[in-house]
Amino acid sequence: MSDPLSDTPFDPLPAPRDEFDPPFDVLEPPVLRAPVLFSSPHSGAVYPKTFLDATRLDLATLRRSEDAFVDELFAGVVERGHPLVRAHFPRCYVDVNREPYELDPRMFEGRLPSFANTRSMRVAGGLGTIARVVGDAQEIYEHRIPVDEAMTRIETLYKPYHRALRRLLAGLHSDYGHAVLVDCHSMPSSAGPRDDRPRADAVLGDRYGTSCFPVVTEVVEQTLRGLGWSVTRNKPYAGGFITEHYGNPANGLHALQLELNRALYMDERRQVRGPNFQRVAADLGVLADRLAAIPDEDLRPYRMAAE
Repeated sequence: MSDPLSDTPFDPLPAPRDEFDPPFDVLEPPVLRAPVLFSSPHSGAVYPKTFLDATRLDLATLRRSEDAFVDELFAGVVERGHPLVRAHFPRCYVDVNREPYELDPRMFEGRLPSFANTRSMRVAGGLGTIARVVGDAQEIYEHRIPVDEAMTRIETLYKPYHRALRRLLAGLHSDYGHAVLVDCHSMPSSAGPRDDRPRADAVLGDRYGTSCFPVVTEVVEQTLRGLGWSVTRNKPYAGGFITEHYGNPANGLHALQLELNRALYMDERRQVRGPNFQRVAADLGVLADRLAAIPDEDLRPYRMAAE
C-alpha cells in the first residue's frame, strides 16, 4: 500500500512564511527519558489575515474548533524527558488529523487531483483536511476557494508536521526498539444543545484496541482514574488519522488519542483558562511519568516477544 503522506508532483504556491513562522514547534527535552512522544495538532491559534478575510464567521466562532490550551497543558512533559510537537496553524485552516487529501469538491474552484479522497464520512460532514464547517455545521467560507490554495496548505503546513512526527517516532523506535505516540486533544463538555449529558473527563481512543498494546491504554486509564478522573474508551472518539496511521503495535509503534473534557481546565464560553488549569497540567505530568515507566518488554514488537 502506498503511503498517503508521500510527496506528490505538485508545485505549491509560496508558503505564507510571514504568517506561520514557524508553523509548528518541536520541543525536545534536554535529556530523553523514554520513547514517549506527545503531539498537539489542534491547539494552533494563528489565523492568517487572508483566511479571516475569506470567512463569513467571526474569530470567536472559528476558535471554538480549537483544542484551546492543550499544548500548554502538556508543555510540562518536555522537562520530564519527552518531546512535544504543537501546531500554530488552526485546525479549521488545515487539519493534520485527516488524510492528506480528504477534500470536498463543493468547496473549491478548479478540479481536485485524482488522488483526492472526496467520499469519506469526514468530507461528507464538512470536516475534511480543509474544513468546510466549524461548530454546529456553520459554513466557514463566503465563496469557493482555489484548489491551489488548498494544496499549498497541505504542502507547506500539513506535510511538514507529519514529517516531524515521523522523524521523532523513527528516532525513538531506532533507539529503543519501540515508541509511544500520545495524540492530545480536547472535547466540548457536552455533545451540543440537544444533548446536555456531561461527558467523561477523558476519552481514550485506541481504535478499539488496534493502534497500541492494551498495556498503554490500561496505564493511561488506571492513572487518570487514580487521580479522580472519569474515563471512557473509544466513544465518541476512537482516534483519528494520526492514531490510525502511526499506530502499528506489531512493529512496536503504539498510538493513543487522548481527549480532555474542556470543562476540566477552561471556561468554554469565554475561552479562557479555568481555576483547575494547573491541577490538570500536573495530573498530565504524572501520566507522562507512568507511561515512561512501562517496562520495555511490554512494548516490544510481536516478533521480538516471540524470540
